Amino acid sequence: MAKYMLIMRPSDETFAAMMSRPFEEMLETIGRLNDELIRAGVLLAAEGLDPEVSVVVDYSSEPPLVTDGPYGETKELFGGYYVLDVASLEEAVEWAKRMPPFPGAKTEIRRVTQIDEFPQDNEWIVKERAWREQTGQL
Repeated sequence: MAKYMLIMRPSDETFAAMMSRPFEEMLETIGRLNDELIRAGVLLAAEGLDPEVSVVVDYSSEPPLVTDGPYGETKELFGGYYVLDVASLEEAVEWAKRMPPFPGAKTEIRRVTQIDEFPQDNEWIVKERAWREQTGQL
């Protein structure tokens, strides 16, 4: 099994379509998908991201510049994410295809690297592994 993050990337058109639907209908649509993911045993995490409460830390200057976020253009905004534990990228794609089909929306899928992929004799990896074991993440 491998972890994949599905990142929701809405557009202005997506937001307009979402706002035109009753909120309860949105909850029902997303709730059904979440229930499918839970019943399939692949859902590890799912969260929406608040578009109004955020900042951006830009490291292109010294000291880093902190500005109100998120990014300036909707096309750069992440609206939320899922983390799935599935057998393959193809399975993650199949789950992403079940997302509500809002106009202009896109879902980016990224494999989440695992601690076992890093040099196990590195002191920082050893410390992180110990922390993960202490917190029940491994």
